[in-house]
Amino acid sequence: MIVKNEEEVLERALKSAQPVADEIIIVDTGSTDKTEEIAKKFTDKVFNFAWVDDFSLARNYSFSKATCDYIIWLDADDEISEENQQKLINLKKSMDGSVDVYFLKYAFPTIDNSNSLEYFRERIIKNNNTMKWADPVHEFIEINGKIEYVDIAIHHKKIKPAATNRNLNIYEKYILKGSELTPRQKFYYARELYYNGKMFDAVKILENFLVDGLGWLENNIEASIVLAKCYVAIGKHVQALKTLFASFIYDYPRAEVLCEIGTIFMLIKNYKNAIPWLKLAAKCKPNVRRGGFVLPQCYDIVPYLQLCVCYFNLNEISLAIKYNEKAKKVDANNDSVKVNTLFFDELSKKKSKEKKIK
Repeated sequence: MIVKNEEEVLERALKSAQPVADEIIIVDTGSTDKTEEIAKKFTDKVFNFAWVDDFSLARNYSFSKATCDYIIWLDADDEISEENQQKLINLKKSMDGSVDVYFLKYAFPTIDNSNSLEYFRERIIKNNNTMKWADPVHEFIEINGKIEYVDIAIHHKKIKPAATNRNLNIYEKYILKGSELTPRQKFYYARELYYNGKMFDAVKILENFLVDGLGWLENNIEASIVLAKCYVAIGKHVQALKTLFASFIYDYPRAEVLCEIGTIFMLIKNYKNAIPWLKLAAKCKPNVRRGGFVLPQCYDIVPYLQLCVCYFNLNEISLAIKYNEKAKKVDANNDSVKVNTLFFDELSKKKSKEKKIK
C-alpha cells in the first residue's frame, strides 16, 4: 500500500486486510498527519518514499519490499468485507503457484457518488520481479504469464472527495517535460480534463484518440461515452448521439451506452425516441470480465426510472407506474423510486376524488 495523509481511512483498510495478509507493507509518500502512527499499529514494515509525481514508481518501490510469494495491493480507502476476506483465505489455500496474476472485482462509487461502478483489476501478482507498474498516474501492471479471474471484490470507500486536479496536474507536468502521451495516457488525460470541467480541451483529445484508433477496445467505448458527455455539456446533443452510435463499431451495444442515448433524447424532450434504447438497455446483461467499466444500475433501475419519466411525459400513466414498480423491485429504498411512488399515490387519490365529485 502507498499512502499519504490517510489517517481517516487507513485503520479501516488495515483491519480489513489483517485477517488475510501474511505481511503488511506501507510506503508513505510524505504524510503530515497520523498516517505513519496508525500504520505502525499493524506492521513494522513502514517505509518512506519521496513523492515525485509518479504513482508507478511509488508502487514499484512498495512491491520491492515484499517477501511473500504473492502480493495484493490496496489503496488506503479500500476495504475487504468479511465475506471477501474468507474468499481470499480460501483462495490462498488453493494456490499452487501456477497463476501469475489474479484479477479481482473493484467496486467503487462514480465521480458524483450517484451510482456504483465495477470492473476487474489486476490485484494479486506473483512476486517474481517480472511485472512492473507503469504510467505516472492511472498506473497499471504490465502483465505477463497465466491470468485467472476470481469472484472476489475489493470495495473502494472514499469518505471525502479526491483532489480533482491532482491527476490533471501530473499529466500536464509530464507533457511540459516533453513526454509524448501513449494512446492509453491520452484517454486518461482527456478524462481528467472532463472531470475538471475543461470540456473543449477534452473534446479535442478524445476526438483525436478515437480517430487514431489505437486505443484498447474498452477504452474506445468509454472514450465515446465521455466524449458524448462533453458534447452535451457544450450543447451539441446531435454530435453526442452520433458519437454514441459510432461506439457500436467496437462491440455490441452496452447498457451504459444505451442509457446515455436515452438520456440525451430525454434532454431534448424526444421521449418517444428514448424509449426503445432504454428498453434495450434493460434487456442487456452486464459482463464485468470484459475488463471495462460496468455500471450495474444501467442494466435495470436506471432504464426503468428513465422509462417511467418518458411514459409520464407521453401521458401514458399506467406504463409510467409499471416501470416505477419494476424499479422498486430492484431497490425499494431508492430516493427516486420513493418520490415517484408517493407522486403516483397522490395522483391516484386525486383521480378517485374527481370521480366521486362527478
